[in-house]
Amino acid sequence: MPRTFRLALAQINPTVGDINGNTAKILDFLSRAREAQADLVAFPEMATTGYPPEDLLFKASFLQENVAAMEKIVAASQGITVVLGFVHIVSMDRGPDGMGPQITNAAALAYDGKLVDTYHKIFLPNYGVFDEERYFQKGDSCPVYEIGGVAFGVNICEDIWYPVGPTTVQSRAGAELIVNINASPFHAGKREFREQMIAKRASDHGLTVAYVNTVGGQDELVFDGASIISRPGEEPVGRGPGFQESLFVADLEFPDIREPVRKDGGPPEATSEVVAAVGTPRRLLVSETPPSTKTPLRKQPMVEPMSEIEEIYRALVLGTGDYLRKSGFSKALVGMSGGIDSALTATVAVDALGKDNVVGITMPSRYSSEGSIRDSKKLAENLGFDLWEVPIEPAHQAFTDMLEDRFQGTETNVAEENVQARVRGNVLMTVSNKFGWIVLTTGNKSEMAMGYATLYGDMAGGFAVLKDVPKTTVYELCRWRNGQGASFGGNDDVIPVSIIEKPPSAELREDQLDSDSLPDYEVLDPVVKAYVEDDFSYQDMVNQGHDAQVVRQVIAAVDRNEYKRRQAPPGVKITPRAFGKDRRLPIVNRYRQHDGGYPQHN
Repeated sequence: MPRTFRLALAQINPTVGDINGNTAKILDFLSRAREAQADLVAFPEMATTGYPPEDLLFKASFLQENVAAMEKIVAASQGITVVLGFVHIVSMDRGPDGMGPQITNAAALAYDGKLVDTYHKIFLPNYGVFDEERYFQKGDSCPVYEIGGVAFGVNICEDIWYPVGPTTVQSRAGAELIVNINASPFHAGKREFREQMIAKRASDHGLTVAYVNTVGGQDELVFDGASIISRPGEEPVGRGPGFQESLFVADLEFPDIREPVRKDGGPPEATSEVVAAVGTPRRLLVSETPPSTKTPLRKQPMVEPMSEIEEIYRALVLGTGDYLRKSGFSKALVGMSGGIDSALTATVAVDALGKDNVVGITMPSRYSSEGSIRDSKKLAENLGFDLWEVPIEPAHQAFTDMLEDRFQGTETNVAEENVQARVRGNVLMTVSNKFGWIVLTTGNKSEMAMGYATLYGDMAGGFAVLKDVPKTTVYELCRWRNGQGASFGGNDDVIPVSIIEKPPSAELREDQLDSDSLPDYEVLDPVVKAYVEDDFSYQDMVNQGHDAQVVRQVIAAVDRNEYKRRQAPPGVKITPRAFGKDRRLPIVNRYRQHDGGYPQHN
């Protein structure tokens, strides 16, 4: 008869630094896995601390509390095997760089109340949002464990992304199953790519790969869960849900007669020298007790993958909600312009926090259209959140009067226009200060790239929901959300069609349109992506068919507005390269690929 191994993947939402809260959550999921009669339950990478803890890792007390949490969880592993991500302390002495204790990104293997072994992550990512070489030492051992006649290897996140890595060493040491624990942040398109990669690792090595991912928002990052189990040449055994916690339990069947250990497992490039350089194999018998006879699991429907636009929307909702909840905010404040960006921001906020925890403020000026005010009121009515009206004309006129003498004889320019945005920013921040509500800014990635935003005006706030969302994607998200209706507890077309169809405008002067200053967004966004996300040069972009004038405008605007983006609040990352941790360019920088000038700061 085939050997049946019941595996539980605990897709949890930890909070960075909340070691006690994370431990309580882990113990709850461990108990649920035991009730499900799982042979093994796996928790995500650095589950005790949350990911990424960044320079908390330099604090000795933080590290020690994390180890104490691990030990408490190990003691609770009666009758079950646990794989747990935590931070292992090699030595409390500072390393050669003098920056902090010597530590590894580790996985504890516990069985029946005892710590059996510790795996140390071998491949440390040091690109994009990752900075693991700053903190961790790399491991050099690739263990294979045996429980009840099933041989499995454990590795961590980046370890599985390499075609030749710990999985190769472990497969050649007899592993039939790889348990890979992760904190893999979301961006659009990543889940599909990740699933293809996992399937390739399973096929290349002739084994089953179980990939458990964390879920939740942490600062700019969102972790999407979507854990997966893949077997060679087959459809996935199962898939965890996206953007929510879950205990994903599956029965894995292994043949009764074990296949001989392959000495050449892995892809063609896995030469003996390359494999040997990864790490040293070793075998460890954890338990000879065969898995107990269990009632077979009821057949569960496969979790279907979401469309890319739904994934983005769910990421915005989860990232916004978790940022507020984990930071201790109960309510959000949104400045409502009647435009599509503020409409989408308010809609995401309501879906993340509930209508009673969102307040909108419409702040009409002498240039605000009646349609914009009406559209804001209709959106608030559809979603059920409170909308305040605070006209800014008195303050706008006061600024004009105060500066009249100093501005006399000068041409009116963006300075006068931006007074309105700054008055609105002051209103929002004053209300925030009064009631302790966080301001959600409404600017999108296209605007932030081009500097089409006002410092201390519409950029003033605590969290930028759409910071990494191109304008064209804003329209897609609004249309998608309008088609969901009851799935979010409301009706279709919550965002008035008039908002979606009107030409975008800041309404800071008579008859103003975004197109007065920017190329059409359908033209602009692909160039912004090419320059910001793909690092293409001016000539590359022109060769791809982009208009040369638009390319010069984008390069000049992106380069000169780095100082402005540094002062923007954090926001949800949804593209492969977001402004923020992903992209680190100097503010003072004379490297130029264009002949653009330096328009004044605003």
